[in-house]
Amino acid sequence: MKNLIRLLFFIFIAFSFSNPQGGKDYPQDYFGSPVGHTPLISGTFGELRPNHFHSGIDIKSKTGKIGDPLFATATGTISRLKVQASGYGKAIYLDHPNGYTTVYAHLHKFPDEIEKYIKEQQYAKESFFVDLYPPAGLFNFEKGDVVGIMGNTGRSTGPHIHYEIRNTITEEPINPLLFGFKVKDNIAPKLHQIKIYGLNDLHEEKDGFIKNIAKGKSGIYYVGGDTIQVDAWRMGLGIKAYDHMNGTSNWNGVYAIETFVDGRLIHKTEFEKFHFDNTRYINAHTDYREKLLNKAWFNRCYKMPGNEVPMYPVLENDGVFPITSQTQEVTIKVHDASNNVSTLTFWVKRKEKDKPQKQEETYNYLLPHSEDNFISREDIFLDFPRGTFYENLYLKYSSSPDSSYVTYSNAHHIHDTKLPLHRWYKIGIRAKNIPEEKKDKAFIALCDGNKKPINHGGKWEGNILVSQARDLGDFCIMLDETPPTITPTIFKKNLKGYSKIQFSLKDDFKTSKKLDAYTWKGYIDDQWVLFVPNSSESVITHRFEKDLPPGEHSFRLEVKDERGNISVFERTFIR
Repeated sequence: MKNLIRLLFFIFIAFSFSNPQGGKDYPQDYFGSPVGHTPLISGTFGELRPNHFHSGIDIKSKTGKIGDPLFATATGTISRLKVQASGYGKAIYLDHPNGYTTVYAHLHKFPDEIEKYIKEQQYAKESFFVDLYPPAGLFNFEKGDVVGIMGNTGRSTGPHIHYEIRNTITEEPINPLLFGFKVKDNIAPKLHQIKIYGLNDLHEEKDGFIKNIAKGKSGIYYVGGDTIQVDAWRMGLGIKAYDHMNGTSNWNGVYAIETFVDGRLIHKTEFEKFHFDNTRYINAHTDYREKLLNKAWFNRCYKMPGNEVPMYPVLENDGVFPITSQTQEVTIKVHDASNNVSTLTFWVKRKEKDKPQKQEETYNYLLPHSEDNFISREDIFLDFPRGTFYENLYLKYSSSPDSSYVTYSNAHHIHDTKLPLHRWYKIGIRAKNIPEEKKDKAFIALCDGNKKPINHGGKWEGNILVSQARDLGDFCIMLDETPPTITPTIFKKNLKGYSKIQFSLKDDFKTSKKLDAYTWKGYIDDQWVLFVPNSSESVITHRFEKDLPPGEHSFRLEVKDERGNISVFERTFIR
């Protein structure tokens, strides 16, 4: 019996070392690499990004420039092609027979037959932005075939490939490093700071402070000074940590974080997979205020009440633990996907003598995070759906007739701009002194501090302008009567020898993410032509088609902003 137990033990150990993050039933030899050089990772799966978890891995260019060929990592057929100015830019989705889909994003160029297919669709739809689902089997690739050229399109800060592996049915992205993806990494994550959160019985933060972390000669991290004393009956933890890999200087996201109290595992975060519907819960997983004010990314090692992202396989009492006058040992282990581990150990206890209690701040409304909440006043209403907040909100509200801007309503001061919201909510503001003929130019504006107002659009319901927002702050009604400006940057009468024309676009107001700042249409000889925007859509470029004959041509560019103001640039040119 002892020999059997010993044999099973060694089989378990061998399996653990052959597949470090193992236990995960993912094929280890099915997918190859999308690049032809040794992959250097500049972004890991689950990495903390503004308003979202990173859904793949980023692999650097071999030369630091656009142009590396990209390869199908397994045999498959294209199920989707997407082209947009921001986001993934040019992207290919490849379905595989084993039930997974791979995604290749920020491409500079598709293969020629796909470029031709996409351009035909763009002209048919008269739109640069296309999201296409080609018939099954139209574009097939064998493992190792070139699927595109590495680029920098979309929201990208340098030439690289964003590579994903998804479950084809659920569309959940899964960590590609769990599929046997070969990267050189024998460097353990580096730990920088911890944050101690004093919590009440509802697990709401009442106090918090940060401690720096140092590394001892033994390799174990520690917190300087004696036992940490906490002015609370309960506490949670946050940690600032990054992963590092051989051959690259990038500070990447970690794979897993475990929290132990007196040797008992009470919380574990694991970046194995997630659903895109849950990606905005990053604002509850991280310390949003620290990120906003100090550009510091802390992983919370406890679950906020309204955080519903399912990436905590161990969760005892939400990772919150009681503090007593008895000293408790706390250990945090931070893992990367190559099974390198860094360990922090320190001790905590409750302060024997309480410090003076903070005076409770006044508020107007208590809004439970788990309920729908509706506020109605004479000149404003706010409709917050369940799950808008990550914890109960003690909302402060006031209004004033004066504002820093020319407005057509009271200025409504709604709580704090630094509070993250998970869902869009409905806001309606009653107008005052607005001429009837100008109502179609009115919009709800978020106007905070010295920042330029942000247009949130709006539709009229009687004398109330109604829209949606996903921020709190100062709101009012403003007008936009100014057309956008069109500035030619590459255009003149004689364009012989030129391959393209280009224009810079600008509007008075930025818009919320639910709205398009402006739309444009370009015509040569009254025929629609394709303009390609840069990632911010502030510059648009048209490359002349090969079949454009020499001679004189008419050109017209129409640009319309979100409130329907139109500018037109109209000329003739010689080609």
